[in-house]
Amino acid sequence: MTTVAPKPAVEASRPATKPTSIVQQSWIMVKRNLIHTKRMPEMLSDVTVQPIMFVLLFAFVFGASIANTGGASYREFLLPGIMAQTIVFTAFVVAAGITADVEKGIIDRFRSLPIRRSSVLIGRSVAGLLHSSIGIVVMTITGLCIGWRIRGSAVEAVLAFVLMLVFGFGMVWFGILVGSMMRSVEAVNGVMFTVLFPITFLANTFAPTGPMPTWLRVTAEWNPVSSLAQATRELWGNGPAAPPEAQLPLHHPILATILWSLVITAVLAPFALRAYARRTTD
Repeated sequence: MTTVAPKPAVEASRPATKPTSIVQQSWIMVKRNLIHTKRMPEMLSDVTVQPIMFVLLFAFVFGASIANTGGASYREFLLPGIMAQTIVFTAFVVAAGITADVEKGIIDRFRSLPIRRSSVLIGRSVAGLLHSSIGIVVMTITGLCIGWRIRGSAVEAVLAFVLMLVFGFGMVWFGILVGSMMRSVEAVNGVMFTVLFPITFLANTFAPTGPMPTWLRVTAEWNPVSSLAQATRELWGNGPAAPPEAQLPLHHPILATILWSLVITAVLAPFALRAYARRTTD
């Protein structure tokens, strides 16, 4: 009786892989976040339903009580301010997303892949800016429907939107820092509402700073959000220049907004990256 020698095991063929650049990796992360939004459209409620509600409430409810806006109608005064608030809340979106990914173990899965750790942060940050940009577009359409107009040139109009994105990039680092330090999405919600709401209201976003007490007016006018709101108002022709007694940032709001964005990034980015690295290696 003859025996048949067993055939040598055939190794399973693996698909060929090729290295990808940081740009490709980051874009994949952006698409991943956008797919989540597509599958759960209710995630867009904060940049679709809420902006319309905020614009209408402030324009028709509070606007009737605020007449002194320096010559511009309250609706034209309001839109730049409420858009500035929306872009500030980019930090909220980024922080909640990072905390959720860490909680669910998604970051650990990413660490097992041949990708750079920074691509996760870049993808989350770009997705957060796109998320907030939807709110800006919705507010723009809503504002046009209720009588708001851009009265500056096309170049100035685009520059105002670019300034918002630049400032939003600075706020992204605050979101990364908070998202890396908090242990739950609920904690992120508590911290962000406690910090961001006072910052966005203690400014010239919804009401002029002139009638405020001196100490409060000075604080509000040095608030970076005030510089962003004032810059967009001047670029869109939605209000006069700052009065002579206003603080320095409001007399040069475009430059001040750029400088504030650079300062926020330079100060927060090292702490944010360190906190993220510590959180994702524990």
